[in-house]
Amino acid sequence: MYKIQTFNQISDLGLSRFPANTYEVGPDVGAADAILLRSHKLDAGAITAGLKAVARAGAGTNNVPVADCTRQGVVVFNTPGANANAVKELVLCGLLLASRGILPGIAFARAQTQISDYAELSKLMEQEKKQFSGGEIKGKTLGVIGLGAIGSMVAEMAIGLGMNVLGYDPALSVEAAWRLPSRVKRIENLSALTANADFISLHLPVLDSTRGLINKALFDTMRPGTCLLNFARDEIVDADALLAALNAGKSLKYVCDFPRPELLSRDDVISMPHIGASTAEAEENCAIMAADQLMDFLENGNIRNSVNYPTLSLDRSARATKGTRLAISNRNVPKMLGQITSVLADQNINVIDMINKSRDDIAYNLIDLECAPSETALSAIAAIENVIKVTQL
Repeated sequence: MYKIQTFNQISDLGLSRFPANTYEVGPDVGAADAILLRSHKLDAGAITAGLKAVARAGAGTNNVPVADCTRQGVVVFNTPGANANAVKELVLCGLLLASRGILPGIAFARAQTQISDYAELSKLMEQEKKQFSGGEIKGKTLGVIGLGAIGSMVAEMAIGLGMNVLGYDPALSVEAAWRLPSRVKRIENLSALTANADFISLHLPVLDSTRGLINKALFDTMRPGTCLLNFARDEIVDADALLAALNAGKSLKYVCDFPRPELLSRDDVISMPHIGASTAEAEENCAIMAADQLMDFLENGNIRNSVNYPTLSLDRSARATKGTRLAISNRNVPKMLGQITSVLADQNINVIDMINKSRDDIAYNLIDLECAPSETALSAIAAIENVIKVTQL
């Protein structure tokens, strides 16, 4: 019986993926094999010796102590792309709100409660509507910074709306490049993008390399009237540089999903309460993806969409029955695989199939054996220096 401890309200569509006869799932589950959560801040103390995985039903993992998990051989999963459409639609909303006087127009109309005559109200609306006019986004240039699952969808949406699209992503994967519409103009220099865009939309994770990425130097390159949209992470924009740029008189606009106290009263800022992925569909998609990834890992050792372990998958051969597969995590140092297979050879255990990949300081191995390993063999492998975790599947 696999045990999954949940935090937050996880969609029933995701929880129903776990077969009741082989999985115990819930917030009160103890001695968990895996944790499934959304926004709950996971303390490092939750990373127990028996824990094998943490799955975040969402893209960001800043609420998970990833470094502690890595040190203890715990695989951390996220669900990139599952909430992409929800974020894309909110970016469209942000584009329109920034282009037209929609919000002040609504506020003006709602404030006329003292007028009870329809004709009088209509006349007032006609007289005052010019102050809420704006521009169309068709023909404007959108710069997309980060061309992953969400960024590529935003780019495709903008092209469909008649916008010109510039894209920047120094770490663009082959898979992401295939998703990217051919009409997106790839820009290799970030300042060239910020200098030539009417709208700039951010779609990056928070890393050491992206924290404060949008800084004073980049704000200085932006044209008057540029609109910056941030539905990625608050930390990507340097807060002091943003405030200085807004105060510089260049008519800069900022639309974000991360309210800041110093920006709440500004007319040139539109703040939303972190609702980018807050749709029923996105929550369902994230929960389903997280559940499926957890099951494949716990049952087969396969890893997909991990933020700290390599992507790795090995089909079970007909000869590799239940209990004859080993999943082994180790530090990425030389001669580890040879030491592991030597232990198996000394125990007269034949290897049927295997795969090994590394990511930064971690290596991960799936090894299918002809027969189930003995406790002696498992203990000997676990005792090898730099082996972190050994799991029999």
